[in-house]
Amino acid sequence: QVQLVESGGGLVQPGGSLRLSCVASGRIFRINVMGWYRQAPGKERELVARISIGGSTDYADSVKGRFTISRVNAKNMVFLQMNNLKPEDTAVYYCNTAGIQSNSRTFEVWGQGTLVTISS
Repeated sequence: QVQLVESGGGLVQPGGSLRLSCVASGRIFRINVMGWYRQAPGKERELVARISIGGSTDYADSVKGRFTISRVNAKNMVFLQMNNLKPEDTAVYYCNTAGIQSNSRTFEVWGQGTLVTISS
């Protein structure tokens, strides 16, 4: 079984910055993709950014140039540096990861979510 623990959410003013962290633990052989999604009130969950084991990244158009995703493969960790935050970035942010367990089974898991609120 694989678990995710997220941290780093909070309340910041517009224009501020936050850094989200997520660490995966359990019987992991390899993590292929790690990513961040978000869900604002009344809206569907959407991809924010994801990064492959090789370092390839994808970003939502709304966060390009402001958010940066990174990972430390050896520690099964992924980070989301969020700069120039806007009120529309307010949402619950979820870490997501997919890969292969030590028993050769594939997995995809979600974190519990961390609330990011952008408000003056």
